[in-house]
Amino acid sequence: MVDGARMGLTAGRGGLGVGPVWALMAVVLVLGAVLLGRLVQWQLVEHPELVDQAVVESTREVMTPAVRGRILAADGTTLVGNVATTVVAVEPEVLLEAPDEGRGLMVALAVALRRPVEEVWGRTRLCGTAGAPPVPSCFSGSPYRPVPVAYDVDPLHALAVLEDPERFPGVAVETRPVRDHTADLVNAAHVLGYLGRPVQTEVEASEGTLTAEDLLGRDGLEATYDDVLRGTPGRTTLTVDPRGVVTGLRTRTPPAPGADLLTHLDPEVQAAVEEVLADTVETSREEDWPADSAAAVVLDVQTGAVTAAASWPTYDPDVWARGVTQAELDALTDADRGEPLSDRVLGETLPPASTFKVVSLPAALASGVDPDGSYPCPGAVSISGQRFTNYESRAYGDLDLQRVMEVSCDTVFYRWAYDTWRDLGGLDQEEDLRDPYVLLAQDFGLGRPTGIDLPGEVAGLVPGREWKRGYWEATREESCARAESGYPEESDTERRQFLEQLARESCTDGWQYRPGDAANFSIGQGDLSVTPLQMAVVYAAIANGGTLVTPHVASGVRSADGEQLETFAPGPAGEVFLEERALEVVRRGLEGVNTDGTGAPAFAGFDLESYPVAGKTGSAESFGRRSTAWYASYGPVDDPRYAVVVVVEQGGIGGEVAAPAARRIWDVLRER
Repeated sequence: MVDGARMGLTAGRGGLGVGPVWALMAVVLVLGAVLLGRLVQWQLVEHPELVDQAVVESTREVMTPAVRGRILAADGTTLVGNVATTVVAVEPEVLLEAPDEGRGLMVALAVALRRPVEEVWGRTRLCGTAGAPPVPSCFSGSPYRPVPVAYDVDPLHALAVLEDPERFPGVAVETRPVRDHTADLVNAAHVLGYLGRPVQTEVEASEGTLTAEDLLGRDGLEATYDDVLRGTPGRTTLTVDPRGVVTGLRTRTPPAPGADLLTHLDPEVQAAVEEVLADTVETSREEDWPADSAAAVVLDVQTGAVTAAASWPTYDPDVWARGVTQAELDALTDADRGEPLSDRVLGETLPPASTFKVVSLPAALASGVDPDGSYPCPGAVSISGQRFTNYESRAYGDLDLQRVMEVSCDTVFYRWAYDTWRDLGGLDQEEDLRDPYVLLAQDFGLGRPTGIDLPGEVAGLVPGREWKRGYWEATREESCARAESGYPEESDTERRQFLEQLARESCTDGWQYRPGDAANFSIGQGDLSVTPLQMAVVYAAIANGGTLVTPHVASGVRSADGEQLETFAPGPAGEVFLEERALEVVRRGLEGVNTDGTGAPAFAGFDLESYPVAGKTGSAESFGRRSTAWYASYGPVDDPRYAVVVVVEQGGIGGEVAAPAARRIWDVLRER
């Protein structure tokens, strides 16, 4: 019994084991069939597609920037070229695999290269990540190429690093082309511009033609003609492992260099203009004037070609080529240092003062002023209860129009402007359609960009009735709030009272175009604002008979071997209709300014008989600021070729500061 029971138990256990084994074998067979089916599908059906995916996933395309084209002066002098510089770089996998992300290596490298540790370390940090310094001191390049950590390295220091590979693993020394401003006597930083890395949106919008490592024109001609100068980048296809480390080379297409850009810039004139501005600012400051900034432009009155243009303060354009530091970038944009990056020729506006009288005199004639009449020039006039004066309240008696221009009699223009304002309906007139002063200013191109082939140009402002209403509507709420609260933060009592009165007037009826607005407009004051370049276009139009030229710096494009590829010849921007009699009166008055008027002291000793120059001085005044000196001119009068404009912000009186500066420029031009 016992044995029988054991046998039954054993048989029962054996029966329970056979069923699960067969079930398990069935599952294995099914899974094997599925796996075999998938293998067949992968190998036979989807094989080509999977191969393509594997290739895509294991290759990376790296673009190599082309050698950038040169920027040349009118005589062929190279203003911007390329020069080799020594760059120390580190392989990205060395940084990735290091426990400290390469910090120790970078510290040792900085010491060897005599560079600040944080500067070298910062260039390994990806821009926008935690702990990375701001652009441009961080890294924004490709993770498949060496990371540049030091530019413009002393070759001896670089050689010492190369000779110690065990201490500096993955560190390489490269020679790269960088921009070089080769004309020793010429700066022209604002005209030529500089290069910078593209932002991510620019890379994404380029459809593969840009990478984060490329350099784009960021200002000046470098920006406007970037497509011409940049050339075509090369392309290299690399194979990489799952870590992103390069394992091989598949294809390589070499880059094609950019073309050269020809300009109208005359190196001798450009150098003279830059020297004159620097000297003038220094002289003004010695006379206790702030002389915050200065600008000058020389324009061909027939074609609009820019012969020279300079803005002060300026900066060393090569700062970008050697890898600008954050401290250098801060200095370039520091308001206390005059914001050296700002181009005062076309990017900043100021009231033109009496240089604007070449516009307001024809406007007065159009309103009915007799060109052969004689007009009293008292030291001051009263208009609607407000006193308006000449410079130093000087009176000149009765004057003809030529003499009015020569001595720059403001009180005559005040009276003309007031009479026109009254005849147009005074406060009841809300449109500018019949105002000859506003209309002629607009006809001369003021209030809109000139169209120069440089970025950053501003439009300026012609403040007529319609503009004033729009401005009032946009600022009324703020004006009324200030009328209520005042300006308690303003420490200057006189200025605080002025601002509070202005706020009260602006709150209630600030939209009205008052007699004072018309009077100030007529002598280039008030809210009227222009750029020096715009005034050069105005004076060019007076010289050439009414054509508004389109200023342009570049003259064409040619290949590296000298073949002319393209020529630029922009047409006129428009025409200004001026009565022949009005044009004659204005021109005669401008000639007299330099022989018998406010410009005569500056041109003493200049042979105006053999090379006559016509011009107008101006001294712009704004509340709380000191006088800004202007001088605008053209010459030679008998066959006009150039227009010259000089302005020194808070630099003094036009005839004493800007006119002598312009005369020095004319000393050079008369020999060209």
